[in-house]
Formats: sequence, structure tokens, C-alpha cells
Amino acid sequence: MTDPGFMGPPWQMDWTLKAQTARDVLPERVRKMVDAARAEMVTAADPYYRGIDADAHLPDDMKVRPVRSSDPKGSRLFFFDHGHGWLRYTFVRRVEDPQIIVEEIFWQ
Repeated sequence: MTDPGFMGPPWQMDWTLKAQTARDVLPERVRKMVDAARAEMVTAADPYYRGIDADAHLPDDMKVRPVRSSDPKGSRLFFFDHGHGWLRYTFVRRVEDPQIIVEEIFWQ
């Protein structure tokens, strides 16, 4: 991600309407956890969290995994609250205005 002209963190983040609606109905304490996860994602050097222990700097209750290991640039699951919740997101890598798009959110 060191291409000349490529924008870096903090990344832009957008939510699908479905994900935003799901986030808005969560209890306040869970929304704060989602906000903490969002802060980690938008400031990450590599939003794909690639490589061994790439997410090692995250708090203990957060982990990132690919949805499918055969698709290294595909969707990711960002687990929070010790796995009780997750965000499914993709990273749209563009020279101008790259962004993270949260497609789905779940918490139980």
C-alpha cells in the first residue's frame, strides 16, 4: 500500500443501509464497541489485515479473518466483543477516495 499517489489511513468508511439500520438498533454499549472496531479499521495500515499476526495489534476482544481464504482481496469479518459480534466489510482500493464498506453487522 505504498504506491505513489495512493491515499492511506485514515480510510473513508461507508455503511450499506442494512448495516447502518442494524447498527442503529443495537444497545448503546454495543454501538460503542462497534465504534471502537470502526476506529481500528479506518486507521489500519492495511484494511485487509493480511499476513501472519497482521491483526496482533488489535485489542484482545477483536480479530479479523477473511470470509474465504481463497479470496485474499475479498470480504473480511471483523470480530468484536470476543466474537459475540462481527462486521462484514470490503475494502475498495482506489487511487482516489479508497474506502471501507461495511456490508453487514451482527451481534448476539
